[in-house]
Amino acid sequence: MSTPDSAQLGAPKPVLVTRDVVAIIVGLVIGAGIFRLPSLVAGNSANELVFYGLWVAGGLISLVGALCYAELATAYPNAGGDYYFLRRAYGRSLSFLFAWARIAVITTGSIAILGYTFGDYASNLLRLGPHSSAIYAVLAVLALTAINVAGIRETRGTQNVLTALLVIGVLAVIVAGFAAEPAAAAPAAAGEAKPWMAGAPLAILFVLFTYGGWNEAAYVSAELKERRSMVTALVGALLLVTAFYLAMNYAYIRALGLAGVAKSSTVAADVLRLSLGEVGSKAISVVIALAALTSINATIIVGARSNYALGRDWPVFAWLGQWHDRADAPRNALAVQCAVALGLIIAGAFAAQIETMVNYTMPVFWFFIMLVGIGVFVLRVREPDRPRPFRVPLYPLTPVVFVATCAYLLYSSLAYVTNGAWLGVGVLAVGVVLLGLNLRFGGAATASRQSV
Repeated sequence: MSTPDSAQLGAPKPVLVTRDVVAIIVGLVIGAGIFRLPSLVAGNSANELVFYGLWVAGGLISLVGALCYAELATAYPNAGGDYYFLRRAYGRSLSFLFAWARIAVITTGSIAILGYTFGDYASNLLRLGPHSSAIYAVLAVLALTAINVAGIRETRGTQNVLTALLVIGVLAVIVAGFAAEPAAAAPAAAGEAKPWMAGAPLAILFVLFTYGGWNEAAYVSAELKERRSMVTALVGALLLVTAFYLAMNYAYIRALGLAGVAKSSTVAADVLRLSLGEVGSKAISVVIALAALTSINATIIVGARSNYALGRDWPVFAWLGQWHDRADAPRNALAVQCAVALGLIIAGAFAAQIETMVNYTMPVFWFFIMLVGIGVFVLRVREPDRPRPFRVPLYPLTPVVFVATCAYLLYSSLAYVTNGAWLGVGVLAVGVVLLGLNLRFGGAATASRQSV
């Protein structure tokens, strides 16, 4: 006899269409980065051609990775996304460590930082006291988590509206840049002609950070009505994002010039100020706040699903693996994710170290993403008869390029961090201890929990 609670428990249902996933991807990728990082890219670009080339390269590298993910997501649709791919390729232990890293730092840290980004710009419009940014961040995370707890239909509608508003805001920045008087062709920095590759290896890190987030689409693969639409969603969303980024960066350069962009810490605000004065500065605050809200909501959607997958595989976390059937959402996973993110936000209000903590976990992030890329090879060898609705083109070259790129980013992120990187190592070490306890006392998950 089933209890009322058990009657509410279920599994992800295919309720999303291509448009919904495109909205999630665009919301994840177009965050605050495109309003801040172009100045760092410009400062490390020898000339405008290199500057634009780096943004094109970032789009192409992301597209190559998306093709690899499209093969995995269509062959292995699962709410666990990367977690599930790693489990199929390498076993449960490695996937456990990845899920632990996401729940403890990566995803929740991203939500906290995006919350602060929203809070910073919302505070430009209306301050709420000495900890205004933290208050706005807490309110945003609570409100968006509540919408997600209500159900995927409410979440989907919210994400689509937020993404539409974000796109309108991005277009406003582009129009303002095109409408501004072209910057005087800055006299090529007297005498100092840099080699075209000078600074590019560092600049590409900022570019790829700005493109980051597309891989998170894998976490909603089990909720797509049509498997192959994941390919369309990934490729379409990245082409759309790349077009927006090129247009925005052209608008920045046209209005401020390469040197002007490099000197500006608030490049988008400076562009709007040229056209609209201080009204423009306020307007960009709204745009960036919307960008942050859109990314928070999308990150909440995908982050909770990896926590859900962890709960389905490991008895000690079984309560995370409950899917609320009526809401069609992993409510327990959402609640835990919200609690950890709020803890980071509150800690950041007094220590201002959340961003540092998350940045220093980047080596961990790129390490696992590189393993997902290698997983394309592993799973083709291990499961050659698995139906693959989509196969990555130009195999094996495409995944080789993706894996090599991840390896470079792993190396670069290690090369540019300090002893703070040990914070990420410490978090993983705690995960290793938990893994040992699970293996010793938790036993194996039931076959039904491990099946797809």
